[in-house]
Amino acid sequence: MEQTKDNLYEELRKQLGEEILVITRAVQLNLLGQVFRPIFAGTIADVQQGHLTLSPVIIKMVNAPFYNFPFPLSIPFEQIVSYSMEVPSDEVFPLS
Repeated sequence: MEQTKDNLYEELRKQLGEEILVITRAVQLNLLGQVFRPIFAGTIADVQQGHLTLSPVIIKMVNAPFYNFPFPLSIPFEQIVSYSMEVPSDEVFPLS
């Protein structure tokens, strides 16, 4: 597991300033009464041992697919299920 985190750290560190789409482990999250799938898109602002920080970040919600989260968002590596550098943050795709 530690080797995987180190590989992820090195790979993401090389991508600083690039856009990324991240899906986290939770089935759904709740923010201000809005329930949404854990899909985030944004620019990699920082990578530290153990977490990734996106800023600016867009939360992909069904009723607001381009919700700009007002703060940087840090995601622990162990919560990342999948990520892609191929999907731009303004890409429209079905969330349901």
